[in-house]
Amino acid sequence: MAKEIGAKEFKELVLNADKPVIVDFFATWCGPCRMLAPVLDDLAKDANGNFEVYKVDIDKDRALAMEYGVMSIPTIIAFNGGKQINKHIGYATKDQLKKMVQ
Repeated sequence: MAKEIGAKEFKELVLNADKPVIVDFFATWCGPCRMLAPVLDDLAKDANGNFEVYKVDIDKDRALAMEYGVMSIPTIIAFNGGKQINKHIGYATKDQLKKMVQ
């Protein structure tokens, strides 16, 4: 299951992570975001400890979304070693998301 995190946890769980991380910037009112939610949950189950999957609600953490240039949602950003390595805007399949951290 993809865990929702906020700005307080972001540095520790994403930027200081010792493995790749996928972060979905979403909103509860966003249709494509709701379609993506089960894909992210499935991806998180399949991660086998190789990477983490988190979600950030842009309505709760607007400043964090702005810091990473989120202009439309869903925006999925992959991080590794504290740096952004990939970015995808819009719905994505599980395979597309996996490729972001490979």
